[in-house]
Amino acid sequence: MTTNLDRVVLIAVAGDSGCGKSTFLRRLTDLFGEEFMTVICLDDYHSLDRKGRKAAGVTALNPKANNFDLMYEQIKALKSGQAIDKPIYNHETGELDPPERIEPNKVVVIEGLHPLFDERVRELVDFGVYLDISDEVKINWKIQRDMAERGHSYEDVLASINARKPDFSAYIEPQKQHADVVIQVLPTQLIEDHESKLLRVRLVQKEGVENFEPAYLFDEGSTIDWRPCGRKLTCAYPGIKMYYGPDNFMGNEVSMLEVDGQFDNLEEMIYIESHLSKTGTKYYGEMTELLLQHKDYPGSTNGTGLFQVLVGLKMRETYEKITAAEQVPAQV
Repeated sequence: MTTNLDRVVLIAVAGDSGCGKSTFLRRLTDLFGEEFMTVICLDDYHSLDRKGRKAAGVTALNPKANNFDLMYEQIKALKSGQAIDKPIYNHETGELDPPERIEPNKVVVIEGLHPLFDERVRELVDFGVYLDISDEVKINWKIQRDMAERGHSYEDVLASINARKPDFSAYIEPQKQHADVVIQVLPTQLIEDHESKLLRVRLVQKEGVENFEPAYLFDEGSTIDWRPCGRKLTCAYPGIKMYYGPDNFMGNEVSMLEVDGQFDNLEEMIYIESHLSKTGTKYYGEMTELLLQHKDYPGSTNGTGLFQVLVGLKMRETYEKITAAEQVPAQV
C-alpha cells in the first residue's frame, strides 16, 4: 500500500553501541513528534543470530552478519511511501523473531552500526550524523558502567573492547567520512582528567551539503577561541573553552565547533546560544529550552547535549527545506 506522504525524509544515525544514540533519538522526538517519526534499529537486519555469529566466528559489526540487500530494499520501499514487513532481532534471546509491519512516516530514522555503510542506502539518506566517542572516553565510560553495574573486572572490560576493535576500525569508523555531521566526544584539554568526567566535544559540519548550512560562532568563516566564563556564565574551575573554525576532516572541508568543559547552570546556556548563528531555532532561546526540558539526560551539562540539540534543530530545518521544495509547483 502506498500512502499519500508527499516526501519521506530519511535520517541516518550511526555509531558504536553505547555512544549516545538513544539519548540523541529521544531529543529528535522532541523536535519531530513521536507520531511523525519512525525509528528503525538496523540490528534487525542481522542475517546471523547470536549462535550463528559464534559459529561463523564473526561479530555483529562484520557485514557478513548483516543482510544489506534486504535493508536497502526495505528502506527504499519506505522512502517511496510503501509499508514493509521488517525483521526483528531480539536482543534478549539473540535470535530473530517474526517480522513486524512498518508503515512509512514523515521522518524515518535508521540507527545502528551500519546506516552509512552501504552505498545504495547512503544514496537514500537525506541527512546523516555519526556519533563518535574516542577510545579513552569509551573505555572510561564502559569501565564505569560494566564494573559498577555488571560486576565485570577491568581486564574483562578491556578485553571486550579490544575484541571488537578490528571490526569497528574496518567497518564502523570509516562511515564518519560519509556523515553530514559528526559529534566527537574527546577527553578534556583543560586539565589532566583520567576518568573522563570533563569532556571536549566537537561538532564537525560538512561544507557544501544541500539543504544544510553549518552553524557558527560569532563570525562565519573566522577562527575563534572563546572563554565565555565570567559574569554571564557560572563556571567552576577549570571553566569552559569554545572554539570555531574551518578545518579538513577525512578529506572533507568542514566547519568545526567545539566546547571543552562543563556548564554549571543550564539556565545560562542562553548566553552561549545568543552567540551562535544558523542554529535552526525558530525563536530566541529555543535551544536552551530544549536542553532544559531534559536536564537529566546524559551529556546535558557538556557539549554533548548542546550539540545533540543543535544537530536536531538542523535536521528539522533540513526536513522543512526538503518538504517545502517538494511542494513548490514546477514552472510551466
